[in-house]
Amino acid sequence: MAKLYHVPLSPFCRKVRLTLAEKRIECELVEERYWEQNPDFLRRNPAGKVPVLKIDGRTMSESAAICEWLEENYPEPALMPKDSDGRYEVRRLVAWFDDKFHSEVTSKLVYERVNKKVMKQGFPDSGNVKSGARAIKYHLDYMAWLLDRRRWLAGDSMTLADFAAAAHLSSLDYISDVDWNRSDTVKDWYAKIKSRPAFRSILADQVPGFPPPAHYADLDF
Repeated sequence: MAKLYHVPLSPFCRKVRLTLAEKRIECELVEERYWEQNPDFLRRNPAGKVPVLKIDGRTMSESAAICEWLEENYPEPALMPKDSDGRYEVRRLVAWFDDKFHSEVTSKLVYERVNKKVMKQGFPDSGNVKSGARAIKYHLDYMAWLLDRRRWLAGDSMTLADFAAAAHLSSLDYISDVDWNRSDTVKDWYAKIKSRPAFRSILADQVPGFPPPAHYADLDF
């Protein structure tokens, strides 16, 4: 069985978990306190980051690389388009959420509100929290713009782009930091994607000291 070293609210880990689940790959989840720099974990990934996936005799890191490896080696169901333009758009949007959205929103909200307490790094920086709360509005509007023109974020089929976005938004939703009333289009997209069987383990996550809101696991909000 595959083994994934992860932390529950990491969007990068969640993206890999969603990909594994969608492809029906059984996987043992091992929560890894990577900030403690455990020597055994550092041997698996000298970068000291999660996720780390052990599968088919390999140990792999970096979520985007892991997801594309899974797509190539477990091609059904497909999470990347067959045409080069479509694959480009998926990769562009995955990078958008994992880089820009993460920098401007996730790191300012989830990391400040949750990670600092878990890692015993002090109190949230109110400036960062306010910055993240402002920035998410712009990103939700951009998602609405895309979804007004497409069935899914990158086109007519669900792809890794949707999983990347859902991974970040689900982490934020766990701490009630998504205004779902801002866009019915985005809310309907998220309801559709979180209703998939692949999302079940995500919705079952529990972080000690941080109970999720009542709507978090409600498929109809």
